[in-house]
Amino acid sequence: MPECDQLEGKTIEGIANTVGSENLLLDAYACSFYAQDVYTKSLSALAVVRPGNTKELCAVVKSLTEAGHAVIPRGGGMSYTGGYVPVLKGSVIIDLGRMNKIITINKEDMYVTVESGCTWKALHEALEKTGLRTPFWGTLSGIKATVGGGLSQNSVFWGSGQFGSAVDSVISLDVVLADGSLVKTGSGAQINGSPFFRHFGPDLTGLFTCDTGALGFKASVTLKLIPKLPAKQYVAFDFKTAADTISAMSDIARMGLAMECFGFDPFLQKQRMKRESLVKDVKALAGVMKTSGSVLGALKDGAKVALAGRGYMDNVDYSVQVIIEDRNQPAADDRAKDVRSLGKKHNGIEITNSIPKIARANPFGPLNSMLGPDGERWAPVHGLFPHSKIQHAYEAVEALFEKHAQVMDQYKIETGYLFALVATNCFVLEPVFFWPDEIFEIHKQTVEPTHLSSLKGFPANPDARAAVDLIRAEMVQLFTALGAVHLQIGKAYNYKEGIQPNSLRLVQSIKNAVDPHGKMNPQSLGLD
Repeated sequence: MPECDQLEGKTIEGIANTVGSENLLLDAYACSFYAQDVYTKSLSALAVVRPGNTKELCAVVKSLTEAGHAVIPRGGGMSYTGGYVPVLKGSVIIDLGRMNKIITINKEDMYVTVESGCTWKALHEALEKTGLRTPFWGTLSGIKATVGGGLSQNSVFWGSGQFGSAVDSVISLDVVLADGSLVKTGSGAQINGSPFFRHFGPDLTGLFTCDTGALGFKASVTLKLIPKLPAKQYVAFDFKTAADTISAMSDIARMGLAMECFGFDPFLQKQRMKRESLVKDVKALAGVMKTSGSVLGALKDGAKVALAGRGYMDNVDYSVQVIIEDRNQPAADDRAKDVRSLGKKHNGIEITNSIPKIARANPFGPLNSMLGPDGERWAPVHGLFPHSKIQHAYEAVEALFEKHAQVMDQYKIETGYLFALVATNCFVLEPVFFWPDEIFEIHKQTVEPTHLSSLKGFPANPDARAAVDLIRAEMVQLFTALGAVHLQIGKAYNYKEGIQPNSLRLVQSIKNAVDPHGKMNPQSLGLD
């Protein structure tokens, strides 16, 4: 099939007739903006198409691939691994933001079906008064991040401590293949069935998750529902060493005690505290009071958070924040008691629980943290490790930073760590970089205008950016050597290089079957 670096008139006309001319974007700004992610700005898209439903998505994909164009899905745009950044001229971005409807909330059969462009925040709000939730219910970027994007990349945070990653909550998918055909997975694929159960023969649902759209475009998604857990507890610790921090978190994970458990090293903690504003403090406090179970509870919670202020964090080194949920308060209190015991066992000092309380009360806040406190660029790298390897992985990253200390000092590159847990068996290590550099259009369109205007900002700094590129690439190689796996693999992590040859051959054969001409997000996962 030929590759085309321009849209033919008949293709433009056909797509415009399908989605409406206002949803076919050909201007230079749109083609650049939609093709950049939080870290990468490279080749612009040839065009951006915004279908409004599954029928339109099928028609658009079929038309473009038949004309020889690579097609790339885009959700909320919050990734940093080049997953939807084009690598071939003539690529067309298919933005799924208009496909944002909540199709079904089935309380009897306990599932919810949404179009893939629905944000996690919108889904959360739609379920708010039902007494139900999905087990995993969103990322910290859920005000923008979409359900479909979360499944293409895989993601963690809200609910991950007990229910795993985003894909662990999926039952069924409707997927558009490269030829425009629609495939259903799970029990939804049964001729007379409905999407209430994931497994009906081989797990086709799992096949189309974590693929960055390399195998197919998710049109709609069905997720499990569970009852909300109304009783909550919040615990926070100060640890003086990374080793104690990691050991305590691993013990909390193995016991299955926390709904969410996350931690910061001293640098990242200070960055986050500097970056927040007094206005946000007031909004966060209002959220805490709103989610308290009674008027008296709201007053008590609000008073505790307000009195604590920020000063209590001044002398904290490695902080760990724990959010606990259960069916009743005695059960939540019992979990908290065990968490406190494990923290103390590893030399943790309990501190005011403002951060986990505020975070849970305001789960989908503005995304101002995608820039540093003065407008520095920000980019993470992450690895998912078993508990037996996490201490060594942390030490290896520290050694890597020490190796590059002179260059990092020269270009004012600063680093910190986010630690997080996924279920009982997975520890997330996420080193993050901050460096002075210009920001992209995606930052300008995502960060709140008032916050953006308050930032110092920096001119373009290609030398610092190149140094960050080099260190990040070396860290990816290190993580491969340590046996790490990754979320949002995109085009940044070593999937092809890090997977066993026989497994790779099977994945490649599946790719060839569903996308024989290699038009679905080329080079994602290292395929094609």
